[in-house]
Amino acid sequence: MTTIMIRNLDETTKTNLRLQAARHGLSMEEEARQLLRKAVNPAAPSEGLGTRLQRRFGALGGVELETVRLPDRPLPDFTEADGQ
Repeated sequence: MTTIMIRNLDETTKTNLRLQAARHGLSMEEEARQLLRKAVNPAAPSEGLGTRLQRRFGALGGVELETVRLPDRPLPDFTEADGQ
């Protein structure tokens, strides 16, 4: 482990850090460590948006949507590969 000293921290920021640490039941140092970890260590995405939506709303059931065809355009055909 290493030590870091932060100079010229304004009183408002220090007070807010102290209050936030107290709300979380932590020391100011531990609160600062957790904030720094969260800010500089990117969180790896654990799952995609579709998976999260399914988990959240899946119990409500699904709906069948009617296919709407635009009268002035044919539907695209994706069955043939054009070699590109």
